[in-house]
Formats: sequence, structure tokens, C-alpha cells
Amino acid sequence: MTPAIQWYPGHIAKAEKALQEQLKRVDVVLEVRDARVPLATEHPQIHQWIAGKAHILVINRVDMVSKTARTQWETWLRAQGQVPYFTNAQQGKGVAGIAKAAQAAGQEMNQRRRDRGMRPRAVRAVVIGFPNVGKSALINRLVKKKVAESARKPGVTRQLRWIRITDDLELLDAPGILPALLTDQEAALKLAICDDIGQAAYDNQRIASSLIELFKALDGQTEEASYLAALDQRYGLSAHDITGETYLQQLASLRYQGDRERTARTLLRDYRIGHLGQLPLEWPTEEE
Repeated sequence: MTPAIQWYPGHIAKAEKALQEQLKRVDVVLEVRDARVPLATEHPQIHQWIAGKAHILVINRVDMVSKTARTQWETWLRAQGQVPYFTNAQQGKGVAGIAKAAQAAGQEMNQRRRDRGMRPRAVRAVVIGFPNVGKSALINRLVKKKVAESARKPGVTRQLRWIRITDDLELLDAPGILPALLTDQEAALKLAICDDIGQAAYDNQRIASSLIELFKALDGQTEEASYLAALDQRYGLSAHDITGETYLQQLASLRYQGDRERTARTLLRDYRIGHLGQLPLEWPTEEE
């Protein structure tokens, strides 16, 4: 039996405890998800944590998915009663709208304070999301300078800290938060493919084979989403009638002297940096 993907390092467990303490002081929650996997990067406890607080949903890495995918997700999320803000935090696209939304939510909070005879204060916002979904890059763009360590790997931010953005807005930078137990292993596979979980949690060859299987399952979701054509174009090898594992083996023989590990790493890296195109791993469906 294949071992389950699990990753819950000590710093995440500690951070989650500290975050729950700090949440009492927070007015606005900025929840950041990965545009390639907007459902897999939704924390199962997020709604419990943010009950009664203003919630701003940020779908980051929008540059990694097609316009069609973005439009479909926007329509679907709005039908669920959510207003998504799409961003590319690395380049700062869409970030201004988030700062405005946070300040607008804060003004409402301060109006309620005034109504109760209390003095207005700076709005306290927190940025929450899975590891490596782009929280630190988003914070740096909001503050307009590098205040949070940002790297394309999970687990860079390890402690909670408050950052003042303006006189009216304070931001809590929190490490990536994961469920203690990843019960949805299909979602865990997608997190591994997108590098939204620590590498210690998974085997590259298994995840690369799963990427091929997922591409086969998603092929033709829309006219423009030709997942199998992307593999064919990139590697000159068709995945049509073979399993993900066989594809990995054949590609290793064809390109990398039979080195399956190197092949797996290359496949995953190519997907993660966009060499296979703007292909999300999730599309909204009517059942969801």
C-alpha cells in the first residue's frame, strides 16, 4: 500500500497555536490560495477560525492559469457567495485592490467602534494560507518593501510577527498553516505537485506519475486546455495510452539515460515554473 502524504512539522504546529491566540485581536482575514488548486489550498478549519471577521479571499499565482480557468473560478466562487481577488504577488498585479478591500473592511469595524462610543484604531489584518502559496510575496507588495522572507519553497516563514503597513493598517505575517492530518489524499497529491507542501512528505517519482495521470484525467476540460498536447510538445512523447508510471519510465529512457528520479524532478519543475503552460489542476464543477 502506498504511504499517505503527511507533513506537519513542529514549527507549523506551534504557529497554528500562536495564530489561534492572535486571531482574537484580528479584524480582517486575508486568505491566500493557489490559483492552480483553489480547492486543495482551502484549509478545512478556515471558516471556523474567521467566524465573525471580515474575510478577503485572495487567489494568487493567477499568471499560472489560463484566462478561461480564472473566469470559471470567478463565476463559481461568486455563486458560492465569495468575492475572489486574483493576484500575481510576485509582480504585484491585483495587490492594490486587496489593500483597498482590507481598509474598507477596517472602516466598517471602526464605524462599529464609534457607534459603541470607542475610539477608532488601526485595522489588524492577518494573512493565512498553506505553505508556499505566496503569502510573503503578497505582504512585501502590500508594504511596498521587503519585510517578509519570500522564496518559492514551503516553510520559509516560521514565526508570527506584526508588520505596520500604514498608520491605519497592521498586518500579521503567519507561517503556512496545514491541517494536522491530510485526510484528502487527492488534494495532498495536488499540494505536492504544486510544491505547496514540504518535500519530505512525498516521493518525486510517485508525484510525477500522479501529475501525468491527472493531466490525462483533465485533458479536454475546455477546448484550450490540452494537457496531453503540452506533454507531447515539451518532451516529444505521447501519454495517450500509457500509465503515468510507464510515461515516466519511457521519458527517462528517451531523455535522461534511464534516470527516473531526474526525470520526475524535471517533470515537476517544468509544471511548477510554467513550462507546460497555464494549466490548473482543478476546474470548478457543478457537483462541488
